[in-house]
Amino acid sequence: MSRATEEIDRSSIEVAGPEDAQPIVFVHGAMFTRKMWVPQLDALSDEYRVIALDLPGHGTHADETFRMEPALDLLDEVVESAAGGHAILVGLSLGGYVSTAYANRHPEKVDGLVLAGSSANPVGRTDLLTRAVGSVSRLATRSDLVERGVQRAGKRWVRKRDLSEGTKEEIIDSGIYPRQFGEAGPDLRGTDFRSALASYPGPTLVLNGERDLIMRRGEDDHAAAGQDSYTAVIDGVGHISNLHRPEAFTDAIRQFERKAVSGRDDAA
Repeated sequence: MSRATEEIDRSSIEVAGPEDAQPIVFVHGAMFTRKMWVPQLDALSDEYRVIALDLPGHGTHADETFRMEPALDLLDEVVESAAGGHAILVGLSLGGYVSTAYANRHPEKVDGLVLAGSSANPVGRTDLLTRAVGSVSRLATRSDLVERGVQRAGKRWVRKRDLSEGTKEEIIDSGIYPRQFGEAGPDLRGTDFRSALASYPGPTLVLNGERDLIMRRGEDDHAAAGQDSYTAVIDGVGHISNLHRPEAFTDAIRQFERKAVSGRDDAA
């Protein structure tokens, strides 16, 4: 099924799938754009209403700087306008933290949460690490030379993935935004996302790549904070698990929706 780009206020989003199907909204990680979800949109659009947006500082919002509050407002706009006021949220890395904060603020609009690569809680020692990484990233990417180097490395990484050439080009053409990696740190550090997750009453899937060691350290505690939580690990991959092994990532979403959200027991 072909995907269409629609304009909703300030946002360019990807929308596909039956209008009356379960909505799933995908929230990307730092540096990438909504195009990182192309494999999942294509694979799930026959069965679900799938939607992906650009966060502030990325893609169509590249002239902005990432901040959490505008990101939450933008996500709410998309949920209301494109998803009919409710959706499963799938967030990776930064997108997982944005999705958690949104579910804490609007639990009635979130049918389920898939939190990929976002189970490290940026408080205590992790707060210090987040602050340090963010500071180094901001300083480094002030240099246009460094920024271009990171962009080239990001494009090489995408080209090495086991994806169709068309998908690789979509991701690369949408841009790589390394400066936003450092900008996100100040809004994340010191925020107790585990407590935010604990307030959300719906089902949550904590999903990590097997080799994403920092996130996996917090995996069990993060899942334990949720009121109705599940965990899954994608073998042999690291942080950006949806592009490392897109089929396995997509299957995890599908299984979660069938077992925990819709309650169907016909999953393979």
